[in-house]
Amino acid sequence: MAKKRNGRQEAIREIVRNKDVRTQRMLVEELKASGFDCTQATVSRDIADMGLRKLPEGVYVLAEDLHLQRMVSELVIDVSRANNLVLVKAQPGTASGIAAAIDAAELSDVLGSLAGNDTILVIAKSDEQGERFERMITKLRSVRK
Repeated sequence: MAKKRNGRQEAIREIVRNKDVRTQRMLVEELKASGFDCTQATVSRDIADMGLRKLPEGVYVLAEDLHLQRMVSELVIDVSRANNLVLVKAQPGTASGIAAAIDAAELSDVLGSLAGNDTILVIAKSDEQGERFERMITKLRSVRK
């Protein structure tokens, strides 16, 4: 049972990071598409266990990503990708703080990051994971306080 729950919660983590999930029903449907057969009540318990938060825009976000979301939405100017390398442009003097937030989020797609004054180079594990990270940062950029 715990193994099934852990797998489902890892799937929830990936779904929430990569898609705009607005309702529990939408999350149940995404989980079913990923091979998890569960009820809305189960998903509701997972949301509470994982500490998911709903932003004012109506999108779920992981508790551990809230700090990253705030920094990205306020300080990131642009994001672009070349294969597994993602370049994040930020307000002057803020890159090291954003890189620290990326590292603290312990994203499974990211090997690490390097920061200058206003630029962060994020190294993803693969081209596909680089694309997923770029989408996640783009999503977080669009969420405003």
